[in-house]
Amino acid sequence: MPRKKFRRSPRFESIEDRSFQEYIFNAPAPSTTRTELIRLIRGGEDTYLELKVKLSNSERVAQGIVALANTDGGTIIFGVNDQLRVEGIANPESVQAELVRICREEVYPPIIPLIDCISFDNGRQVVALEVQGRKKPYRTRDGRFYIRFGSEKREVSRLELSDWLDELRPLAYENIPVPEFGVTDFDDGLLWTFANAFEHEFTSKHNYNTADFLKRDLLLGIGTAEEFTPTLAGVLLFGKNERVREVMPRAKVIATRFAGETPDSEIIERNEINGNLLSVYEESMAFIERNCTVVKAKPGRREAVIRDVEGRPLSRYHLYSLRETVSNALMHRDLAIRDIPTRISVFNHAVEISNARRTGGFIPPSGRAVRYGISQTLNPQIASIFSKREYGTTVPSGGLPMVLRSSMHFSGRRVEVVTSGDEFKVKIFGV
Repeated sequence: MPRKKFRRSPRFESIEDRSFQEYIFNAPAPSTTRTELIRLIRGGEDTYLELKVKLSNSERVAQGIVALANTDGGTIIFGVNDQLRVEGIANPESVQAELVRICREEVYPPIIPLIDCISFDNGRQVVALEVQGRKKPYRTRDGRFYIRFGSEKREVSRLELSDWLDELRPLAYENIPVPEFGVTDFDDGLLWTFANAFEHEFTSKHNYNTADFLKRDLLLGIGTAEEFTPTLAGVLLFGKNERVREVMPRAKVIATRFAGETPDSEIIERNEINGNLLSVYEESMAFIERNCTVVKAKPGRREAVIRDVEGRPLSRYHLYSLRETVSNALMHRDLAIRDIPTRISVFNHAVEISNARRTGGFIPPSGRAVRYGISQTLNPQIASIFSKREYGTTVPSGGLPMVLRSSMHFSGRRVEVVTSGDEFKVKIFGV
């Protein structure tokens, strides 16, 4: 049975960090006596407890915090030696201040520290830091992931990283490092076009470093000053098409035109679309517009039926509803799911877009709530850049509620929204 994690009500709060910990002090916390602390220490280190004599290496302390947060939370106590004797620390206030800094600057995402200083009758003091991992996965500033096994912490290898993160909430999956990608694998034309749209000083890319720009300006890379490893978000947004196809085959889109109204109908055309997100978006919309009639306004009653080269009728669809639906599928795909590609299915009188999305672990998972714009956004970094016109897309505003409203007005038929089997499906009917 896991031992009780340490927690006590008095906590350290420096003036400069008051806002960082403000929420902590608004909630009461149970107290822990010195007797309980001694009993905890005598049990020795385990999965939930780490003991240190002093704070001498902030990098190793950050690794320990990350390991506890990624496991199931726990406590680090400073002032206890390897023989489980309380030696105390001479400078508890500076230790507490440094722990606040480490939790804010050396751990990503930052952790709100719960810090206690406990005094004994002999004048010795120890500092205890409680770690709560509410937003897994956590990593150090240089992009390393750690987990705790018993009394030891272990770095998660690059080979294990993908499988390990698959088991966690996929909300931060866009931030995992992609070591197979280098600086030369990025589309400089796309990257600097985006940069120049904001600041003209980037007109000459020779005066600016690609790795630094991705890492420091766009937060799409990790590593020390000499190192650079792009994140998955950076790869999908600005990678060269051929390299994205090689490294991220799971990000592909399968676009299919059927001759009837069901997936059992004869296939007229099927394309596998892959590359960076801008290219995938443009090719996906081109496929739809090639197999449908896409217009901005509702057609009149007397407008002639448009047919393809084989004489088949092409239904009309609202342009902005399709753009918004395709954009949402590309921005908010659950990248942790490998086996379910994004699919665009064009039928005679409907377009269905299916996207990988875990039905478990999201609030709310039902299709009813998302109709009112209540959803849990995946991939916020990808979405923030992809939706900007400076990136090259023309994404309408309004989200799914706009799609539902506009499509109903356009075709007179209600859009079907289904969430099941780790897929989120939106089916839009044409005229």
